[in-house]
Amino acid sequence: MDSFREFRGELDRIFNTNAAAYTDTDTDTEWVPAVDIKEAKDAYEVVADVPGVDPKNIDVSIEDSVLTVKGERKSESKDEGEGFTRTERAYGSFYRRFTLPDTVDAENISAKTEHGVLKLYIPKKEKVLPKKISVEG
Repeated sequence: MDSFREFRGELDRIFNTNAAAYTDTDTDTEWVPAVDIKEAKDAYEVVADVPGVDPKNIDVSIEDSVLTVKGERKSESKDEGEGFTRTERAYGSFYRRFTLPDTVDAENISAKTEHGVLKLYIPKKEKVLPKKISVEG
């Protein structure tokens, strides 16, 4: 049993220390930011984790009741001869879509970033009260 543990430990050591050396860190990939959606009495709030993303690289749009959030986190540039020994943070583009209910006021949606968090404020339309229509006769 001890020889198996030693063998496994040796394999882990080899692959964990050398795998990063062969990883292409210049290749950007897609990633998906974590998102929370809260509903209040008068609005929805969408909160997305976008650390390291320049606000200029975030695009928020709405079309046919579908809210689209997309952007890009650029990879860090490295000096000549420099390399990473381990890369865990994702870089590249992201894309999220959410279907909104008919009750939202699409004209007044606002977005801001603060401390690596994108916050979208999506107000609800004022409720339209039923109107009594008189019948003449």
